[in-house]
Amino acid sequence: MSFFNNLKIDYSVGNQKDWTGRKTVLENQYWYQNIQVSNIEKENFNHNIHIGLVGYSCEEGVRRNQGRIGARKGPASVRNKLGKIPIHFSDKNIVDFGNIICVDNHLEDCQKALSKSISKLISNHILPIAIGGGHDIAYANFSGIKDALKNSTKNKIGIINFDAHFDLRTVEAQPNSGTPFHQILSEFKKVSYFAIGIQQQSNTKELFEIAHKNNVSYVSNFECETFTESLKNKLTSFVEKVDYLYITIDLDGFSSAYATGVSAPSPLGFSPNFVYKTLAFLFKSKKVISCDIAELNPDFDVDNHTANLAAKLVDFMVLNA
Repeated sequence: MSFFNNLKIDYSVGNQKDWTGRKTVLENQYWYQNIQVSNIEKENFNHNIHIGLVGYSCEEGVRRNQGRIGARKGPASVRNKLGKIPIHFSDKNIVDFGNIICVDNHLEDCQKALSKSISKLISNHILPIAIGGGHDIAYANFSGIKDALKNSTKNKIGIINFDAHFDLRTVEAQPNSGTPFHQILSEFKKVSYFAIGIQQQSNTKELFEIAHKNNVSYVSNFECETFTESLKNKLTSFVEKVDYLYITIDLDGFSSAYATGVSAPSPLGFSPNFVYKTLAFLFKSKKVISCDIAELNPDFDVDNHTANLAAKLVDFMVLNA
């Protein structure tokens, strides 16, 4: 029986041809020379794997949310840029497990497939880094984390979301890229949520009320100019109360000076330098259990700036993991 059972999805296994870079006679200089590829349905995990990449090729949640479609192309765009980045680590085996691909409008099946993949990686002591795709990736990733921890007594999960939006909309007709954290808070226990970069002009009064009702911690984009001592203290308090951290980065939280290739660009977002410093602090906790990057839309990217940013974020996560 297939790992994905009867889910209405397509799955493309990791492919070495997706990884290219500068030709050199030296070994292990660039990502494309170091990456391994595999099939998550058939991988027996009998060798040491530290980090697993999984693409979430899905824009159905963005379409339902009336956003600009194109996010399904995100994983391919990130791999294209990531392969060309020089490596500065020698002790981490990284495997690309290919793409979970949404078929037609079957968003929920795509989320279930990614959830199964995340759970399998964590259960085999591998850090997943998922690459989207719309921010509905968050509900899938978190569901996989919870499944992997279902028999553990250490199961308090803190969500860190770098984002201009709360994504706390209630589900009306169907879930979408704006509902994942409301779904998580409604369906799961022992979860805390901290949003970094919230923009008042990108969230309705109702969303702020929902955040308050659910004890959501957040800092506005105006508090994200630099990684301040105040933010450090807030995050320290948050991290101390949970067993694990799930980090999700919506690229529309960045200023459009750095990230044009998203569904909802804004000039008021944070900078890469701020996110790098915050990520470095979070990874020092040794509590990070899974990560993802969402909302890359190559159709609206300029000179691949956003794809380059996403790729360098993945590289930075690996360096700090």
